[in-house]
Amino acid sequence: MPEVSKRIKSLPKYLFAEIDELKRKKIEEGVEVIDLGIGDPDIPTHKIIVEKMKEEVEKPENHRYPSYDGDISLRKKFVEWYFERFGVEFSPDECITLIGSKEGIAHFHLAFLDEGDICVVPSPSYPVYGIWTGFAGGKVYEVILREEKNFLFDIEEIPSDVLARTKILWVSYPNNPTTACANSDFYEKVYFYAKKYDFVVAVDLAYSEIYFDENQKPLSFFEVVKDKKIPAIEFHSFSKTFCMTGWRIGMAIGNKDIVSALGKIKTNTDSGVFRAVQMSAKFALENYHKIVPEIRRIFFRRKKKVEKALEDAGVKFFRSNATFYIWFKCGSDSKKFAKDALDKFGIIITPGVGFGSGGEGYARISLTCDDKVIDKAVGILPKLKELIEK
Repeated sequence: MPEVSKRIKSLPKYLFAEIDELKRKKIEEGVEVIDLGIGDPDIPTHKIIVEKMKEEVEKPENHRYPSYDGDISLRKKFVEWYFERFGVEFSPDECITLIGSKEGIAHFHLAFLDEGDICVVPSPSYPVYGIWTGFAGGKVYEVILREEKNFLFDIEEIPSDVLARTKILWVSYPNNPTTACANSDFYEKVYFYAKKYDFVVAVDLAYSEIYFDENQKPLSFFEVVKDKKIPAIEFHSFSKTFCMTGWRIGMAIGNKDIVSALGKIKTNTDSGVFRAVQMSAKFALENYHKIVPEIRRIFFRRKKKVEKALEDAGVKFFRSNATFYIWFKCGSDSKKFAKDALDKFGIIITPGVGFGSGGEGYARISLTCDDKVIDKAVGILPKLKELIEK
């Protein structure tokens, strides 16, 4: 058997695959596991989208290779929705369809990083940013997100020599895992430094539509800076917005040259998203106001239940208006805390350190499970206090 590549040898075990393995072992032991780990919405994709998919699957024209960039009708609808939501006008050739935002985010690094190039990655953050920086031969520069700054990193703290060598800077708000949201001052400062040092601003906006206050909608980078010529790109997710995780479809939008570079990687990697899925995604956007508010109401109800249980137990958590997560302090060793929570109480909670060194001391609860499971969890969560105090 030939040796695997160095990139595979250096790859840490993917956080959620590791959690799945621990879960499997506990279930085999006969433990009733309450899984508050991975952020995979349990809410079924709305039945009208499912019915649309059934209709589209029957069409022979959808069975051929799809467009690499995405069907023009979907891209037209997406830019219409984007204008309605963020007030920024793009053209269909300034966006691209993805096989889920994760795929696009991963491949994006190959479009811009050469050996030794720096990619600035927040910590904690979605592990794919750092992993694929390494796959592309780049070097990760971590910026720590601190609670005292509402988990907004200060770009001025990054040394100028690092910024001068930076090719990509990742921004992710509403943030996974901290749940924090960015304000306009933050984006304006990032914009200033992007112009000064000429790096790409990559914005992961997967959770932009999971918010609970109409007066505090999460912002788009382009909504704030009003400059489509800046080298920047935003990634959007149907998985989170419409509970379509298994459908694998997302969109990227932004500077035409930046989007085109990602498209060149994808053209030589995949053959696009099944057109029946694209047409279903277009239909979802057309029915956004019928579908998404109810999804928000369900997650908000769960959020309030869990927050009250933590608050009553004296567990400190970060208060947020967005995402379907809760980020709370768990002590100095988050992996040990998560293991003890599973061993003693049969509950899966994601250790913060799995999202980077900046996540140590915290843990993440996901609200993506049935209300009955949430109710069971509410009865157990106060017991976690004893693990925190150890």
